[in-house]
Amino acid sequence: MIRRLLAVLVIAYALGFVLFTLTLPQPLEGTTTDSVVVPTGGPGRIDRGLELLRRKQAKRMLVTGVGEGVRKVDLAREYATDLRLFACCVDLGPDAVDTRSNADETAAWLRRNNYRTVRLVTSDWHLARAKMELLAATGPRLVVLGDGVPSAPRFTTLFNEYNKLLLRRVAISAGL
Repeated sequence: MIRRLLAVLVIAYALGFVLFTLTLPQPLEGTTTDSVVVPTGGPGRIDRGLELLRRKQAKRMLVTGVGEGVRKVDLAREYATDLRLFACCVDLGPDAVDTRSNADETAAWLRRNNYRTVRLVTSDWHLARAKMELLAATGPRLVVLGDGVPSAPRFTTLFNEYNKLLLRRVAISAGL
């Protein structure tokens, strides 16, 4: 009986991992939201957020998890973007250090600005957990749309992310 249960759990885990890897989210096109949130840490994320602002698909963007001392002018230069776009429409969140604190920092920013819809722009392999954390931090009143930045993650990255996703899902369900 225990062997069968363990076999079923192993098969379910393996099938879940395969499903996770085969259904990585894609960029979201043609949708407008109040805001865009971009956690730092992966290539293409900030570029994608700036593109959405330029196309007027959001009013404002938060870049969460920026390093201490990073200024808007630094990012404008690095991303070859007019500083006026950063001055009018981009906020920098320096307090986050991981996905969970990105969600907390984002939730506070969303409350301050009274935003009801947000597009979460992050790496395709990271989006499921980032979205889950953000929804746990904000509650159900917020509409969170995922916008996956395509990447070429290594097997170990996918494996580690899948395990983090499962562990955090259990922790959040348990109220931790």
